[in-house]
Amino acid sequence: MTSKRGIGEVTTTIIHNVKAVLADHSIQPAALFIRDGRIEKIASGRTSLPVGDGEPIDGKGRLLIPGMIDVHIHGANGFDMMDGSEASIQAVSRACAATGCTSFLATSVSSSIEDLIAMIRSVRRVVGREAGARIAGLHLEGPYLNPKRKGMQNEMYLRHPDLEEMKDLFEEADGLIKMVTIAPELPGGLELISFLKERGVVIAVAHSDATYEEAKRAFGAGASHVTHCFNGMRPIHHRDPGLVVAAFEEEHVSLQAIVDGVHLHPAIVRMMHRLKGADGMVLVTDALQAMGLGDGDYLFGGHRVTVSEGVARLTDGTLASSTVTMNEALRLTADSGIPLADAARMASATPARILGLDAKGRISEGCDADLVLLNDRFEVQWTMIQGRIVTS
Repeated sequence: MTSKRGIGEVTTTIIHNVKAVLADHSIQPAALFIRDGRIEKIASGRTSLPVGDGEPIDGKGRLLIPGMIDVHIHGANGFDMMDGSEASIQAVSRACAATGCTSFLATSVSSSIEDLIAMIRSVRRVVGREAGARIAGLHLEGPYLNPKRKGMQNEMYLRHPDLEEMKDLFEEADGLIKMVTIAPELPGGLELISFLKERGVVIAVAHSDATYEEAKRAFGAGASHVTHCFNGMRPIHHRDPGLVVAAFEEEHVSLQAIVDGVHLHPAIVRMMHRLKGADGMVLVTDALQAMGLGDGDYLFGGHRVTVSEGVARLTDGTLASSTVTMNEALRLTADSGIPLADAARMASATPARILGLDAKGRISEGCDADLVLLNDRFEVQWTMIQGRIVTS
């Protein structure tokens, strides 16, 4: 699927015989002309190879979607990105690409400041030379989280927001911090939101016991996202609606969904979609290093985690991240009754917009040629990143 090119020569790749999820949310036969890493032209309604010079790729009538973007992933294939090694970051990059994800946020868990800085430094060393999916930045999940809703987060490292510490992290990250998950009801929470908003960071809420009123204040101050919605937060009660209802009411607030058949009932996934639409909902994996390996015992976030029948739990039964992949999450979302074009948007265009990745997440002329070919079982046939096939 690659051609020999002379030095400085730019060739055109023509992807044909595909059913493409286009930027207008339609799914139709199409041929794409890829040049210099971007989508140069789309011939919709075409099944045969268009006339023209170019290297042909026959999609064999399969589904072509925009490259998916995972804003919340911790590890894969036995590698935990908190270990401070470049090898782990590269392993996750490769695993993401193999499962249809072309960009991702390297995501931390609550830890010591030393371990968090080591993780940030390892990510910085890999950015620009990724083996697979591109690193779109960092997502700091914690450590400013509420112990009452800690989930699998290690209580030993949970603490109140600390602006001086966060300033140090920003200096280390050199512009890579794109999302931070906090519990806004903690002392200093609103001040931290102001600090992050000034720096253009997506402020997410989770592992939080915020009341409806506290969540409303946080969303009014600049928080705009909910990490793994419904999980690790005060549940909905008819006299105590909590942050989930507050998020549903705020048009600018988007919601993460772990669609793995465990974290959310399909009826909840459908309700989220009905209330927020595909533009307000983001599919994530929240995967730990067991993704791609399966059942067994792992060490994650300072805890012993057991994966049984694909479900990761602490010894007390608490859910501990997931093992789902992005292509599996896409399939399960569609299986739940959500239109496929909407499910694809939730995995690509919506996270791209939230992160300000204007050239990604859409099959549209001028956008990056980040593309994934899937069969009817949603298995990845190949992944293309900026016009180059990285898995097949």
